[in-house]
Amino acid sequence: MTQTRQPKTRIQQKNTSAILDAALDVFSQYGFRGSTLDQIADKAGLSKPNLLYYFPSKDAIHAALLERILDTWDEPLAQIDPDGDPEEEIMRYVMSKLEAARDYPRESRLFANEILHGAPNIKSLLEGEIKDLVDEKAAVIQGWVDTGKIADLHPYHLIFSIWALTQNYADFDVQVRVTLGEEGQDPFPGAETFLRGLFHKLLRPS
Repeated sequence: MTQTRQPKTRIQQKNTSAILDAALDVFSQYGFRGSTLDQIADKAGLSKPNLLYYFPSKDAIHAALLERILDTWDEPLAQIDPDGDPEEEIMRYVMSKLEAARDYPRESRLFANEILHGAPNIKSLLEGEIKDLVDEKAAVIQGWVDTGKIADLHPYHLIFSIWALTQNYADFDVQVRVTLGEEGQDPFPGAETFLRGLFHKLLRPS
């Protein structure tokens, strides 16, 4: 007889959310190796034994965060519609990635740190579900190229360029603000205007 998992109580949901939010702060600041359960528990306002009631290890917390990040990031790519207007579909994806960089900078830095260390916790996902999704959408883009709906662009490198041009604003936030000479101000309106113009020219068939 299969046991039905009981839904979390309100306090369990609250503590789980507090742990993940605290861990996101700690991991994005110190990296996975430099972070400790004591730091996370202290940041969450919980005792270490209480934290371990919800997550058995630092690895489990890290994995839960990465899974949540990838779910958030994969959804806009999955929503690219083969039957939609190519430029609109790609531009919608660009803007969703820019919004993610603006709204989830800690998540972006956590993900970047994971990749820089060889993706030990998510390599199977990168090689499996994520690669399958990117392959699927690259085939859609290639179809648009083949039918002359967009410029002759390499679909994978187009996707890579979108990642690089948007996530940079989260991963290198301090550099962006200092270089612009507008530290403390919002660089995203200017980034949106620039990227819209850039991709409009890039995607236009010759």
